[in-house]
Order: sequence, then C-alpha cells, then structure tokens
Amino acid sequence: MDPRPSHWFSPARHADRRPFLLVRNRIVAAIRGWFADRGFLEVDCAALAISPGNEAHLHGFATDLVQPDGSRQLRYLHTSPEFACKKLLAAGETRIFSLGHVWRNRERTPTHSPEFTMLEWYRANEDYHRVIADTLELTRLAAEVAGTTLFRWRGRECEPGAEVRHLDISDAFRAHAGIDLLATLAADGTADRDALARLSPVAFQPDESWSDIFSRILSERVEPQLGNGALTIVDHYPAVEAALARRVPSDPRLAERFELYACGVELANGFGELTDAAEQRRRFLAEMEVKERVYGERYPLDEELLAALAMMPPAAGVALGLDRLVMLAAGATHIDQVQWTPVA
Repeated sequence: MDPRPSHWFSPARHADRRPFLLVRNRIVAAIRGWFADRGFLEVDCAALAISPGNEAHLHGFATDLVQPDGSRQLRYLHTSPEFACKKLLAAGETRIFSLGHVWRNRERTPTHSPEFTMLEWYRANEDYHRVIADTLELTRLAAEVAGTTLFRWRGRECEPGAEVRHLDISDAFRAHAGIDLLATLAADGTADRDALARLSPVAFQPDESWSDIFSRILSERVEPQLGNGALTIVDHYPAVEAALARRVPSDPRLAERFELYACGVELANGFGELTDAAEQRRRFLAEMEVKERVYGERYPLDEELLAALAMMPPAAGVALGLDRLVMLAAGATHIDQVQWTPVA
C-alpha cells in the first residue's frame, strides 16, 4: 500500500522535511567538533534507569527488566542523562557531554515530543556562569551552521548575534506579569501560596500549589515575552523551582538556575549543581509527595545517585533541547520536521 501523504515516510513529505534534517546533521557535527576542541569527552549513557527523575511534573515511561530467571525489576527510560553524568563526575571525569535520546510522557506539542534529543554537558570545578557562556556560543554556532541571522517562531523574531539580554526571573515576573515574586518567598525560600494567589493575573484552580500558579503565570504571561529580538538568559529561579540546583550563597530564596529563551521558546536549562546528598534527598522526597498527591504515583529514588553526590566535585551543567534549537535555526514549524523518524 502506498503511504498516505500524512505519513512522515511518504516521499513527498520526506522531500519537504529533508532540508531541515540536513541542517540538523550539520549542526550535530559542529556541536561535536566544538566540544572536542575544548577537551570534552562524549559519553553514552544507558537509557534504562532506576528512576526517571524525581520532579513532581516529570513523567517517565516504565518497563520491566526481566532477568534470566524470569524475575522482574521496574525500570524507566531516562528523561535526562543527568543522573548518569553526575555519577561519571563522581568517578573522576571533568568535562563530559551527552547527545542522545530521552523520553518524557505527557508531552506532545509543536515544540514537545515524547522522545527527543537532549544535549547535556558538565564542567567540574567551574561555576555556572561558564556554562551560560557555553550555551550562548553553541546557540550562535547552530545559527551560523544553518546560515541564518534570524530565528523565527510564530510571528516572533530573535537575532542570535545581537547583544544578549540577562535578567533575573523576579525581574521578568515584575515586567511581564506585574508581580513581586520575591514577596511571595520567605527568607528561607519557603513559598507562600496564598501570597502568590492574591497577586496572580491568571486563573488557577483552588487546589493548585504555589508552583502550579508560578508555572501558569510563567507560561501564559512571561515566557511569550522572552527572547524576542535577542537571546535572553533568565537567571536566579526560586529555590523551590530548582530541585537539582544549589542555592545562591547570598540569597537562600534563590537557586543557581538559568534558562535560555529565543522567540518565547525555552532552549536550555542549566544549574550550579547541588552536591549535598542529604539536601537532595529531602528535595526529591518533597517532590514525590507532590507527585503522589497530584498524580497518584511516585518514582523511586536512585540511591546510587545520592551516593555519587557525596563524592562529586563542584560542577555546573546544562540540558539543551537539540530539536528545538534546530527548529529555530532551520526555520521549521514543528518538532516532527527536524526528527529523522518522528514518534508515531
């Protein structure tokens, strides 16, 4: 039977997608060269994991690992190579990157796919300002390889070569949502749900938490305004929104977390990494309490990760969505256009 025009493998549709895919290949080759030139090692992390991640609203794909004797152990497809990479840092690696597939359930939009390609890298004994610089260099490299000086997405434009804009997330909320975000955080970083609810310019449900309301305001009012005209780094997220990042030494309400935006699209998320295993355990357990309350399930903790954190040097790391970067650099309008074999 001839494939329908809607199938990605129909010759006509593939011909439309192929220019984007060739740009993707050039960008991937350039990224690998960039890391090699800076002394990074590419690491190949196993996709099967004990835990897919312990963030409340992150959803993994579960499967059974069947042993030769027929016994079964629950495993998950990883949502990020982060846990594996941190174990490698504990083992003694200092500059590593991973470029491979990750899986996240409940995610499917023009910029989301349940299976996508993540570029993730880590620098041991360097702070997260260094990886912010990396992120900007790689984004501009992608634009250069694609031969474009302008990213476009749904009527928005961004010049990757223009001077970068830097702002704290509290400044972004004040400018685009009229909210003093810091006024809803106690001195120790505890979030006041009622204070944010009173200030919220968007609708929310009565049972939604501070983090839920924060996310609604971010997605509806703030994110569409970020990265328009120029690449934008948004920094210093509330500690309650950065489960894997260390706190800002001068202000425990905030964490060393940044995100990169272009045309209202989030491209990368980076941290000054938390290496306090006891604190990480507390945060994971708190996230799993929320997950159980909202979704009726929880994921196991990766005890090997927690053991590795106690051995891990200070580090900074970034996760960048390769498909999204290719989309903007190549001028695609849907994530399926830049994936060689999209998920059915």
